Amino acid sequence: MMADKLLDAIDKKQNPCVVGLDPVIERLPKHLINGDSLKDIAGAYRTFNFEIIDAVADLVPAVKPQVAFYEKYGFEGLKTFKDTVDYARSKGLIVIEDGKRNDIGSTSQAYADGHLGRVGTISSKVPSLDLDLLTVNPYLGSDGLNPFVDVCKRYEKGIFILVKTSNPSSGDLQDRLIEINDDEKDELRQLGLDVKNNITEMYNLVALQVNRYAQGLIGKRGYSSIGAVVGATYPAQAETLRKIMPNSIFLVPGYGAQGGNAKDLTNCFNDGGYGAVVNSSRGIIFAYEKSNNPTAFAEAARTAVKSMIEDICSALSKCNKLNYDKKNVLARE
Repeated sequence: MMADKLLDAIDKKQNPCVVGLDPVIERLPKHLINGDSLKDIAGAYRTFNFEIIDAVADLVPAVKPQVAFYEKYGFEGLKTFKDTVDYARSKGLIVIEDGKRNDIGSTSQAYADGHLGRVGTISSKVPSLDLDLLTVNPYLGSDGLNPFVDVCKRYEKGIFILVKTSNPSSGDLQDRLIEINDDEKDELRQLGLDVKNNITEMYNLVALQVNRYAQGLIGKRGYSSIGAVVGATYPAQAETLRKIMPNSIFLVPGYGAQGGNAKDLTNCFNDGGYGAVVNSSRGIIFAYEKSNNPTAFAEAARTAVKSMIEDICSALSKCNKLNYDKKNVLARE
């Protein structure tokens, strides 16, 4: 099960931190850019990513490239995306693609096959992008989600379904109050959420759907390969969602540059100290900007990761949710 692999990686690295690989040309160290073509930019991204990966691979369990930053440069960008995925995995890292994919059933099947599973050739089925985990949008309903869940079962992959995202306007739809039926109300009550008058927030209903899927893919360690995206910027909602999805691992964006702090995200973890991975992108990969030393961007990223680990592990320790010794990783040079 992918959930077991992710938890084992967290134990090995002694922390739940994820580095987001989201390069943008405007913030890239200028010495990496050798021209103005799409190929030149994609090549600079590749060099940048590889050096970041080399700097943090022994510290964190996973990286998370957001595919949009690559696909906007067309074929050359997508090639760099794939090269980044393969290089990170060669360094023993789990790779989470932030792709937020979904569509009607047949198109979802194509996304699921291409990003996580196998694609057909004339004579066989072979891996294509071959990610470990993928973020998925739930708002097309079950026929859009089922192909991803099926591929996870078949190939031991995982998904994180968007539930309560970290962006400021997430509440425009996700926080809307909606009417649910009696069966859904009873399910939520059994999971510890008291619902009055059959009215609750949209994100609670989505979480209930995630939990149903999660029960079919629980690994040996009690967690499911069907996870959820829950933003660090909404700690009160995270506390509720942790009850509704007790077996799902949360992918937690919003820490650092988006305003989420370590104390806020502790609600995403359960009392045993597991249940979430925390992503930071800009705060890590562009950490060199604070010292204005672009030639040392990889070293700055490593230092920023170590600070993130200390920050998050300290917050977990204060609320008795730390099951590993943070000194093991912070002692590394």
